[in-house]
Amino acid sequence: MNEADIALAHRLADAAGAAIRPYFRARFDIETKADASPVTQADRAAEAAIRAILEAERPADGIIGEEYGNAREGADRLWVLDPIDGTRSFIAGRPIFGTLIALIEGGTPVLGVIDQPIIGERWIGAAGRPTLLNGAPTRARACPALDRAHLATTGPRLFTEAEKAAFDRLSDAARDTLWGGDCYNYALLASGHLDLVVEGGLKLYDLAALVPVVEGAGGAMRDWAGRPLTRDSSGQVIATGDPRLLDAALEKLN
Repeated sequence: MNEADIALAHRLADAAGAAIRPYFRARFDIETKADASPVTQADRAAEAAIRAILEAERPADGIIGEEYGNAREGADRLWVLDPIDGTRSFIAGRPIFGTLIALIEGGTPVLGVIDQPIIGERWIGAAGRPTLLNGAPTRARACPALDRAHLATTGPRLFTEAEKAAFDRLSDAARDTLWGGDCYNYALLASGHLDLVVEGGLKLYDLAALVPVVEGAGGAMRDWAGRPLTRDSSGQVIATGDPRLLDAALEKLN
């Protein structure tokens, strides 16, 4: 990962945003995929715009995308794409979805973008560098105790029964629990507005971009066993703005 990769990630996000904005709060087709999740013309247009640039400028790199599948997935460098994370919010006209763009090297996320193209907010995290929000450094806030923590997750129906029971234990110990938000929750955590985000059932394209953003803001992001997130991680994730929360939160989950 280098400066050219960071510059490219910005251009990819620009292209996705230009494809998405004409559809926001407009008329468009909605389909239901095999996993019962919705997809729109905007999702597909945004990913197509990103992939066209990558194929032209990074033909040796692999691509893992939510809408158009994988290309060269055995490559050491992989671009991982979720053109609209939070499609249900997009469909409802709620500007709390985001475009997720990640670069994975050696199985580990090293570059991540969370872009909100309607509000005009872009978080970018790169390994060994501070997370930036619209070009300025941003930090997670201090919160050393669970009973002071504001916890968020996208929705209870996305957990298995066992995961929901574990989440409820954590929620009971937290100060407050907020529902909804998808990737935007992790961006808010990186900027010091939330303290914990916990989810299950995520795919690689849902989580890869989040890791550099959270960690570059001083937070921690792990699976439910406390292990670093990689290309091979399960979909159970926990993000904490203050790393001191991690052990106590994991104890409740497990």
